[in-house]
Amino acid sequence: MTGRSAAKHRGRTPLARPAALLFVAALAGIAISSANAQETLRVGRAIANSWSFVPLDVGIEAGIFAKHKLAIERVAFTGSARLQQGLAAQSIDIGLGSGPELAMVAKGAPVIAVGALVLSPRMTVTVRASGPIHKPEELRGKRIGVSTAGSLTEWLTRELSRRGGWGRDGVQAVALGSDAAQIAAMKTDQIDGLVLDVATALRLESAGEGRIVLHFGDIIKDFIQNAAYVRRDLAASDPDRVRRFLAAWYETIAYMETHKEESIKVAQPIVDLQHDVAARGYDEWMQAYSRDGRFNANALALLAKSFVETGVLPAEPDMSKLYSEEFLPHK
Repeated sequence: MTGRSAAKHRGRTPLARPAALLFVAALAGIAISSANAQETLRVGRAIANSWSFVPLDVGIEAGIFAKHKLAIERVAFTGSARLQQGLAAQSIDIGLGSGPELAMVAKGAPVIAVGALVLSPRMTVTVRASGPIHKPEELRGKRIGVSTAGSLTEWLTRELSRRGGWGRDGVQAVALGSDAAQIAAMKTDQIDGLVLDVATALRLESAGEGRIVLHFGDIIKDFIQNAAYVRRDLAASDPDRVRRFLAAWYETIAYMETHKEESIKVAQPIVDLQHDVAARGYDEWMQAYSRDGRFNANALALLAKSFVETGVLPAEPDMSKLYSEEFLPHK
């Protein structure tokens, strides 16, 4: 190489090297961005302010869903029917709803249950504190508020009537939507009481506005109060995203067991409870949350039987076709 060409070559090197370094850095940035990329998952809940679905918010706050590379978009509905409509319309990907919504799956809803969330009914019948009702047997013939037709709250009302020997309509279930709408109706004497989760019922009692006359957990033992549902098309096209969601959910339950105060702090603005009442709600729900998402055979049998007894279905469905455990974390 001549002195002139060598000098020319040396003259190019300081310029070429930074360009090459920038190119390598850009590639590295793309790789890092790809590795850290989060996929969006639209998650709806049947009721906005229920303790049942608080783990979604705790998991987001604690970074557990992000750890599983999921960015959660939260959507609140006013009952099971609206939640299932949202799934059918593909406006959400996963729905956190009630166990009795398995009947909607049997009727052809384009979803499948993929995880049991709450295993025993942490629900109550709550009446006006100033009203005449003090005992469960006094509920016969009364008007009880529920969220929507086919919801968990309606099923519990029918089951109460059945177990009381009062027939299917021995208690009148009145569908009114949100808890707030039902509470307002009770205060104005449009209904005699309503089906409420324990935490909200405790709030009404502490405010002197309500009286708990029945805990459903005292009369119903094997049960699936809440379950996670996913659109069948999403389960088929992107099963890994479903698995990551469920892994994050049950990891959040484990986190909540050892982080009571952090969990209560997240829950309080959602369930609108003072700390002491929220703490009682936390204790109730930690007993009921499923740790692994498995579907109990006895609970499924009870649900299948109830679908016929309440007139939701003409015959007991094949429950094995309504849910799947293939997306759950391995034991």
